[in-house]
Formats: sequence, structure tokens, C-alpha cells
Amino acid sequence: MSTGPAGRDIRPAGDAIIRAMRVFGLTGNFGSGKSTVAAMFRQAGIPVLDADRISRDVTAPGGLAYDAVVREFGREILLDDGSVDRGKLGEIVFSDPVRRTRLEAITHPSILEAMKAAIGKLSRKGYRAAIVEAALILESGRKGLFERVITVRCDGETQLRRVMARDGISRDEAAARIRAQMDAEEKARGSDHVIDNSGDPEDTRRQVEQLARILLEM
Repeated sequence: MSTGPAGRDIRPAGDAIIRAMRVFGLTGNFGSGKSTVAAMFRQAGIPVLDADRISRDVTAPGGLAYDAVVREFGREILLDDGSVDRGKLGEIVFSDPVRRTRLEAITHPSILEAMKAAIGKLSRKGYRAAIVEAALILESGRKGLFERVITVRCDGETQLRRVMARDGISRDEAAARIRAQMDAEEKARGSDHVIDNSGDPEDTRRQVEQLARILLEM
């Protein structure tokens, strides 16, 4: 990877989210504790942007992708207040890969534009680094957007219990949802850093704080 003065990324535009500061990706499967780790990074001094929240914003009424999504999928995906019924849209796209690809083609440019704007604001505030929390960085082939990718993982039994408790579902249902995702170990191997969130919160915090220092000193 080529860098300029002060370590600034000088990769070609389009191969990174923004070139003015260091941007890292944070990912992890259901029940891994990705959001918990994101909160710890914020406490350690690195701002974290939630890609899912940005996705909701760009598909909300008045959002960058709202009109295009409604044109593509019809007004039957809307709730009474005009907002997108994400559950109904999800049922459509997850049962039809072609339509899922079409949704991604509509929303991803808008998500990226909004993300660049948010990171630009952080850069102007003087932050040296930022993290983007997103579930499907590796699966969607977007690892190249980030300088490094961090995966949060935990042991299988802990993950099962967390998903069951969070979603109020049976063990079999939780196991099925986990199996539908990329294998956690494969995701870890494809990442630059791994946070193991199997133990107690303080052990996880120590890992996060150590990695935060490394990222901020790069």
C-alpha cells in the first residue's frame, strides 16, 4: 500500500472510502458482539460510523436512494407513513438474488456517498482515524474500501446463546441463522485484526484498547 506524507493513503480514488484520513472496517457475524466492540472503540477515541444506520437514512423518505427503491420495488413496500418496510423489502430480496443485486446497485452508491460525507466531517474535526461498522464487508467484496479490516468473533456456544437471547428464538432457529452467514473462522482469516469477544467484557476491552493504540499510531 502506498502512502504519502504523514501516512495519508494515496491509493487511487474508488479503492478507498476517503483519502484524507485512515478508515478501518469493523465486521462480525450475528451474536459476535460487534456493536459492543464498536462502543469500546468510541470510548478509546476512534469514532465509529454504523453502515446499517446510514443505509436506513438513505432509504428513508427524502433520502438519496428512497425514490429509486420505491420505483424499483413498488409502493407495496411502504408503511402507512411512507417509510420503507425493511422487513417486507428483506423478504423480497433475500428470496430473489437478482432483486437483491438490483437493490444493492441502487443503494450502495448512495451509502458510499453518505459515508464519505460523514468521514469528511470527522476529518475536518481533526480525527486521524475512523471505523465503519458493517456486517458484510468481506461477503460483499468491499475489503478494499478500508485500510484494514477488524473482525469480532466469539466461540460458537456463546454466539448461539447471544442470538437466542437477542432475537427470542429457539436454538435450532439461531443455529440456522448463523449457518446462513459466512463461516466465522473464514471471516477471521480474511481480516487483518481479530477481536475475540468470547470472554468477559474487560478482556475484550483490553484487546480493543491495545488495537486502538496501534491504529492511532500508524
